Amino acid sequence: MITEKNALITGGNKGIGFEVARRLCELGFSVWLGCRNAERGEEAAANLRAMGYIAHALLLDVADPASVTTAVGVFHEQAGRLDVLVNNAGIILDHEKKPSEESIDNIKAVFETNVFGPIRVTQAFMPLLLEAPAARIVMTSSSVGSLSIMSDRNHPFYSIKEIGYCSSKSALNAAVIAFAKELEGTNMKINAGDPGHTSTDFNNHAGPRSVEQAATVLVQLATLDANGPNGGFFSEDEARPW
Repeated sequence: MITEKNALITGGNKGIGFEVARRLCELGFSVWLGCRNAERGEEAAANLRAMGYIAHALLLDVADPASVTTAVGVFHEQAGRLDVLVNNAGIILDHEKKPSEESIDNIKAVFETNVFGPIRVTQAFMPLLLEAPAARIVMTSSSVGSLSIMSDRNHPFYSIKEIGYCSSKSALNAAVIAFAKELEGTNMKINAGDPGHTSTDFNNHAGPRSVEQAATVLVQLATLDANGPNGGFFSEDEARPW
């Protein structure tokens, strides 16, 4: 009988993903850090183990179907069921370029990681999520994926114009709604979390929020009880408009 709860965090070796992993470790989860680079993943997992936690590195490139398939096999063999999946891996390209100058190839690459990646990982791990009594799926989204926010001239983010990154988060939000409809009537829940503008190497440490602040909403959604929401979009303090 499996009693240990397992959590998988993609992009879990640094930044917000690593802090989510650390916080879930504190709550008693055995965490798996999904990483494209095996060495960096193992280093991050070793850091968590040095804190006294149960942590593993899992070679996983969300943009590579073969990598995802292999990762599912490894996870199934070593852990069995999956209780929490946090789809956190993401990229941004052509930052601050005019929409008319963004490369189509780069936009495709952003969608491959930010949209198709989370969908691919969720689909691939679904059988293992179904093995858990009440699995939770979290998609790391962003306020810039909200059409309501981005069309509000009074919002601080109104000036942001990136097509690739912003539209990828809008598409990710749509994927959350679609999965949530499938999961209605089950014990599983899926939601999108907005960590806010956070200081990480993702944005050259330009954000005002700390990774500790950013991780809070993702951990909250990963540990919802039976009365928690399904198919919502949330920041730490409130529901976000689609």
